[in-house]
Amino acid sequence: MRAAIQDLPGDGAGGRGGQTFARAADRARLTPAAAAALRRLAEVWHLSREEAAHLIGASESTWDRIRDGAWRQSFSQDQLTRISAAVGVFKGLHLLFADAMADRWPRLPNRAPVFGAKSPVEAMIEGGIPRMLETRQYIDALRGGL
Repeated sequence: MRAAIQDLPGDGAGGRGGQTFARAADRARLTPAAAAALRRLAEVWHLSREEAAHLIGASESTWDRIRDGAWRQSFSQDQLTRISAAVGVFKGLHLLFADAMADRWPRLPNRAPVFGAKSPVEAMIEGGIPRMLETRQYIDALRGGL
């Protein structure tokens, strides 16, 4: 099941073959893999309905459609950026830790300044895209990637 998460490209910055989340065609092409990755993340990280929705900046009813495989629209640029950041966190954690710890880590309270004693999931929901990107950078730095 990890394949769904690994199929989503890294950052959507456009530096990889000209892909960008700004183009509707790219968003339409990436949405199915992003939805599958998001469903898997919600499962692995034990996200509640509310948490999953807020993590991607969507309503709970939208999350219900995504979760149930009934989402027929393309994700927005904002939503794809959020999902991409979360996938980057997931991948980085699995490079850093064994699977069990990598999957638990996002729910554990963390005293690092970027999290302010909250769990990374709580911090990312509260801080939106900037905090999600900071979390990804934090994981990359722990791995020695920065």
